Formats: sequence, C-alpha cells, structure tokens
Amino acid sequence: MSSLIPRHIGLYTDFYELTMAQGYVLSGRAEAPTSFDYFYRENPFKGGYVVFAGLPDLLEALEGFTYDAQDLEYLGSQGFQKPFLDYLKNFRFKGRIYSVREGEVIFPLEPVVRVEGTFLETQVVETLLLNFLNFESLIATKASRMVWAASGRRVVDFGLRRSQGLAGIQASRAAMVGGVTATSNVYSSFLYDLSPSGTQAHSWIQSFPDELAAFRKFAEIYPDRCTFLVDTYNTLESGLPNAMIVAKELEQKGHRLAGVRLDSGDLSYLSKRARAMLDQEGLHYVKIVASNQLDEHLIKSLLDQGAPINVFGVGTSLLTGQDSPALDGVYKLGAYEGKPTLKVSENLAKTSLPGVKKVVRYTDPDGFFYADGILLDEEKSVETIYHPTSPDQKSRVARYFPENLLFKVMEGGKSLVRFTVKEAAAYAQDRLAKLSPERKRFENPHTYKVGISQKLMDLRSRIIQEHSKL
Repeated sequence: MSSLIPRHIGLYTDFYELTMAQGYVLSGRAEAPTSFDYFYRENPFKGGYVVFAGLPDLLEALEGFTYDAQDLEYLGSQGFQKPFLDYLKNFRFKGRIYSVREGEVIFPLEPVVRVEGTFLETQVVETLLLNFLNFESLIATKASRMVWAASGRRVVDFGLRRSQGLAGIQASRAAMVGGVTATSNVYSSFLYDLSPSGTQAHSWIQSFPDELAAFRKFAEIYPDRCTFLVDTYNTLESGLPNAMIVAKELEQKGHRLAGVRLDSGDLSYLSKRARAMLDQEGLHYVKIVASNQLDEHLIKSLLDQGAPINVFGVGTSLLTGQDSPALDGVYKLGAYEGKPTLKVSENLAKTSLPGVKKVVRYTDPDGFFYADGILLDEEKSVETIYHPTSPDQKSRVARYFPENLLFKVMEGGKSLVRFTVKEAAAYAQDRLAKLSPERKRFENPHTYKVGISQKLMDLRSRIIQEHSKL
C-alpha cells in the first residue's frame, strides 16, 4: 500500500477528524486512553455474511501514518493552530489493534476490530480504517458469492476497467481473498503477488485479414497459454470452427489449446453447442470460458441450466460491488479513560455496545458455525447469549466449542502479522465451508445467531439509564 500512497497518508481523512483532533490537543484530551470498535450493521447483497478483508492494507498504511512538513504547511493554510501543528510534527500512530483474521466470516454488530491508544490517534485514523475495511470486505464478500455459485469452477477477475478509479487496485486483491483465482489487473498482481491472467480482445482479431490468421498468429506466439475469443464474427459458424482448426495444428506441434471464450449471446445455448462441437473433434480438454456482465445469480442460473462452462470471467458486478455499493461499517467509541461508554439511540439497534469486548464463535459437533457471542473482554465463558435488540430471544452455547476470534495484530504502531493473499483466500474458503448452506443461499438466507452476554447487556442498560437521568 505504501506504493499507492507513498506520502501524505495522514491527510487521508475527513476534515472533521482533524478538527476534533485539534480540539483534543487544545482541551488537553489528546492523550486520554480510548478504545474504538469497528463493526457493520447489515449484510450486503441481501446475503447472510461478510468476508472480512483489507487488514494488511490498513496495517501497512497505519505504520506510515505521519505528517511531514508539506502536510503541516497545508493544514496551517486551512486554519489549524500552531500548538496542534507542533503536536503533529512528531506524531505517528502508536496504537494497539485487535482484529479477526483476514478472510474471516463475520456477521452484523460484531466488533471485529478494536483499536486502542490515545484519543487523538484512535480518532484520526477512523476514516482510513473505514475506507479500507468497508470496501475490501464488500468486494471479498461479492467474490465469495460468485465462487460459491460457480460450484468448483474457476472465477477470474476482469473488472479493473469498470471499477472506480484506483479502488480497482484494492478490489482485485479483495476479490482474490474472496476466492477468485486470477485477475486481469497487472498492477495488483505486481503489488500483492497475485496471479495475472488474460488472452485477447476483439481488436486483436479485427486487426488481421481474417479470424483464422488471427488465431494462428496468437497460437504461434503463445502456444502453451492460448485461449481464443470466438464471438468476434459468428461464434458457431466461424469462431469455433477456426479455433478447432488451430487446436489440431497445435496438437501436431505438441501443444494444446487451453480454451475458447464466449463473450456474448445466449451463454447457456452457445456453451452446450461449443462443448458438443469440441468433443466431436476429440478436443475434450479444451475449456469453455464465459464472460459478459456475469454475477452470482447469472452464474447459478447457467449451471442450473446445465451449461458446460469451466471458467467464469467476471468484471463490473464484482469490482464495483454492484447491487450493494457500500458496506455500512461504523467505528464507535467503546471506552474512554478506562470507563465504558456508548452512543445512545432511540433505536436500540443503533445504540452501540459499551466497554472493551471480544467475539467468541461457537461451533457445533459437526464442525459448523452455530453462533457468535459478544462478551466483555474479561469474561472467561458464558452459558447463554442474548439477542442484541430482543433480549427475550436467547441461545444456550455451553455445549458448543468456543473460539476467540480477536487477535492482537498491531502493537506500538507496528504490525505483528504477515501473510499472503493466497493464505487469506485459503483461510476464507476453510471458514466458508463451516458455514451451513442455508446461510450462504441467495434467497432469504438463514440468519446467523449473534448474541451478547448477560454482563454486557446489563452494562448497556445501566449506562443508558444513567444517560436518561442527565
């Protein structure tokens, strides 16, 4: 990420964060110890879960979170006062962060990241944290849905050209965390050590006198990674026949055609006809790649129709998080100077949970996730968890296997974890396999149980009552 934002990372924030930060300095509150929680309230895509992503980018950005002379000169020009600018001269983020693992499956209201430190440092990084985690988690979740719909077939990211500017760089990484196996994005492949993939566009074929000549030249240059785009003129009348001619020529030279790509038309019908034509010529090994405005619903529909597609190329819908353009993650103060605090709302669902908390996952004897409990950090174990907004609904968890989900990932502003995108992707797939199919389905997914402990519920009630007397 330092390659993306080499300087001025301290300015990657909303103006009001710095306005408050100056207020903390001038009022003597900047060094007060605090604890903030990151969580989200509603699953995107009308789904049943979120795949957590963006942690490595966040930690790397926080390691370089400082203000240089040019930053300070700019802030001075915006009216910030000298005592605050002097404070920022030697500032860097030195806080402590607890988080779930990259690729973890998470659910609404769970404090999946906890940031501890001084009031100023924990406040001023809010925008950066929300920007990275909300976006990458959204894209990783969208990718996981497509991968699940593909039922073992490969899914490849083609979406950079349709993504929102430089966000496409992080989006390709997040898509890989969600289970996509390769990307067309060369920059992200370089930056994050991803697997780049790509073949040809219609313009390559149009630039030759005829389609067969275009295929032959491409095969001559790339004999071992050759996939032909067969819909430039007529998929079944020219594209497939010409691809098969070159496939036979490749066989004679000791090579194999990797695949043919369908990018328009009725993908179900065309893929069935293409498979039959290829098989009739003994080209059983040639894979069929499909693209063109695909999402998880279309992928599922194609496979339900028996379309013999081996690889799905997905673009716009994936890298833009189409149909749920933002994850509603928030960042709320849980403790100030060692005392629990909360944001009160007339709607209990928007009243934050106070104190320093942890998340415990309970797994059933069959290895499936049963429920998650939000507990106060000092609690060792609980027998029952209660619905956060309907306390009369409760679940006994004593007989299930508990697992703490939060781990220390940063201390003193230095990252304590290092892992690759492939490791995060493998972890995500392992965790998703432990989520029951009913909770992954696209239509009316079964709601996953998330509850709070009795102590946390009592603490929230007590603080709400205290505020009502003010």
